Amino acid sequence: MGRLDDLDEKILEMLRDDGRASYMDIGKRVGLSEGAVRKRIKAMVDSAVISKFTVQLGFTKGARAVVLVSVNPRLPTSAVSENLKKISGVEVVYEITGQYDIAAIISTLNVAEVNRCIEEIRTVKGVLNTNTMIILRQR
Repeated sequence: MGRLDDLDEKILEMLRDDGRASYMDIGKRVGLSEGAVRKRIKAMVDSAVISKFTVQLGFTKGARAVVLVSVNPRLPTSAVSENLKKISGVEVVYEITGQYDIAAIISTLNVAEVNRCIEEIRTVKGVLNTNTMIILRQR
């Protein structure tokens, strides 16, 4: 897929706001047929513009945390990131600059599952240190 056009951007915005929006509803709002929307979304998935569809729990249910990770400089950060992405409960992994090398966002059903996830992160080869922040509120 080449560059995203304005319609692709509108479709992505709608999916970010409501990942359950139907192709028909999206099409009505952007002025395309259901088939055209389906084709555009498939192209964005195939070209990795969209990497996955997921469920984000509201704050009345579940627990979320940010885990900052220091990586052993003898190992590639990208390899550690790939291993972190495989852990159940890790929603997204960012390679970052600053004191830490990686920021992992955890989304689970409860704090006990957050703790399990953190413990698993700490066992990944190359992880030297973690700093965890439980998210209290999202606006």
